[in-house]
Amino acid sequence: MKMMPIVYVSDVERALTFYKLLGLQETANAPSPMWAELRLGDATLGIHRDDALSSGQPNRVSLNFVSTVPLELLLERLRAKGITPAREIADEAFGRSLVVRDPDGLLIQINEHDPDLYA
Repeated sequence: MKMMPIVYVSDVERALTFYKLLGLQETANAPSPMWAELRLGDATLGIHRDDALSSGQPNRVSLNFVSTVPLELLLERLRAKGITPAREIADEAFGRSLVVRDPDGLLIQINEHDPDLYA
């Protein structure tokens, strides 16, 4: 799997400008008003617009992973290790995802991207 933290922002273009100033590079995936991706080495940072964002809002960053195997196989492996998903596999605009919780309750989303969107 690959790590992909997501930062929730009020303005994607403004956030892109800021993170590019820090040295991150836009990916080949065209940004939209709702979503953009940046790279720093092998790491990817997702930028996601949240219209309900308030300046004092906690949890503006979420921990996400991108699976390199089909989610069904990953879910089978997780269950064999005693990990029960917090949310089963769900269809998303970008592909599919499932959600697990760490021992302290942090939600972690694991994505399987639609290869046609990321070709």
